[in-house]
Amino acid sequence: MDVHECVSFILLSESQVLLEKRSESKETDPGVITIPGGHIEHGENQVQALFRELKEELNVTPTHYTFLCSLYHPTSELQLIHYFVVSQWTGKITAQEADSIEWYPLNTASAGITVDGVALKEVERVGMFL
Repeated sequence: MDVHECVSFILLSESQVLLEKRSESKETDPGVITIPGGHIEHGENQVQALFRELKEELNVTPTHYTFLCSLYHPTSELQLIHYFVVSQWTGKITAQEADSIEWYPLNTASAGITVDGVALKEVERVGMFL
């Protein structure tokens, strides 16, 4: 099975995290509450994909970000998701592809896929929101 690399971005504002409700028309995880992200395109590195996907998904540009971890997410394809914590950005956040976005308290945020839940727990564990 081929591995498809992706980036996901954990936007933090104080101790809140931004999650999206994925569009029902998405092939992977339709209608599920997740951390926003997308596939790394051929020839891109993780950081290039982070910048492109943040612009496409939320219409913002990161100004402060940190790599968190990489985790596998088995769906109809096997994804290797590289998670980044984004604590500062420019632009006004607007949902470009998701049905909706909402801020949740980090300590009670509930993502609809296991791998995102693991990543959120890792943010808490290492104290990146302080």
